[in-house]
Amino acid sequence: MRSHAIAAALALGLAFPAIDSAVAVEGKLVLYTSQPNTDAQQTIDAFKAKHPKIEISFVRDGTPRVMAKLRAEFEAGAPQADVLLIADAVTMEGLKKEDRLLAHDKAQTAAYPAGIHDPAKFWFATKLITTGIVYNTKATLKPTSWLDLTKPEAKNLLAMPSPLNSGAAMIHTITLTGSLPGGWSFYEELQKNGALAAGANGDILRQVATGEKLYGMIVDFMPIREKAKGAPVEFVFPKEGVSAVSEPVAILKTTKNAEAAKAFVDFLISKEGQELALKQGYVAAHPEVALPAGYPARGEIKLMAFDAAKALADEPAARKRFSAIFE
Repeated sequence: MRSHAIAAALALGLAFPAIDSAVAVEGKLVLYTSQPNTDAQQTIDAFKAKHPKIEISFVRDGTPRVMAKLRAEFEAGAPQADVLLIADAVTMEGLKKEDRLLAHDKAQTAAYPAGIHDPAKFWFATKLITTGIVYNTKATLKPTSWLDLTKPEAKNLLAMPSPLNSGAAMIHTITLTGSLPGGWSFYEELQKNGALAAGANGDILRQVATGEKLYGMIVDFMPIREKAKGAPVEFVFPKEGVSAVSEPVAILKTTKNAEAAKAFVDFLISKEGQELALKQGYVAAHPEVALPAGYPARGEIKLMAFDAAKALADEPAARKRFSAIFE
């Protein structure tokens, strides 16, 4: 009798397979993102492979333009996005403070160290894009510390993005001034040493690669990739540590498909989703995912402490202080 019961149970299992709740999620989903187009399409393709019943479309632009579009929609009372995937956590903290975001309480974040995601689970880091030092290989001074950029050898030879024009640069500035012993005196010394605070990361890389400048502050992946292609540059993770933007993802409170939106977040912070970030050439936020070629071991990269909520509160004062020093 027992064997008949087992056979019957197996037959029922074959006839009525368990429903995968993840695959069962369906409907439309609209993503607003600042990812490069190729990365955004790869992310969507990988997600759809797991959730074929979700029809997902995306709008892509830089974070400031994405936010301008979203704010215009807020004003009109008709936000179109369900999910937001943008450059920095400070912008997400602003939206959280305005009560624009939906918490995803059941998101699985146990594998991550504290401080990576919003503790209240309103936004979640998907990458760690750090800012360190790039230098031209013909430079005599090979920097290992942020303070090296204030030395006479770097006089008039440093370029960096301005935090007045870049959210990532603002996060970097707030992180350094909050972490280095001298605080804002570091930036005062840079100004006295002839540092140029202007241009985007791509322009910084061009200046250093051509020798127009010998040193730069820049996001990690750009010089590491260009070095692999033969550019005469080296990237340094300074010994004091680096700042990082985390390209966080969040669900808007006005989403029309909360379950699909949660599935998208779950995919991005899963091990599989984080390995996609690695394939795209970024440092995944997940501590168990390897780093791309050209990077040191994860344990050799020291992240400086960063509090997104405090940074949001400190930004106006930081903007004013930086302007007073450099303009």
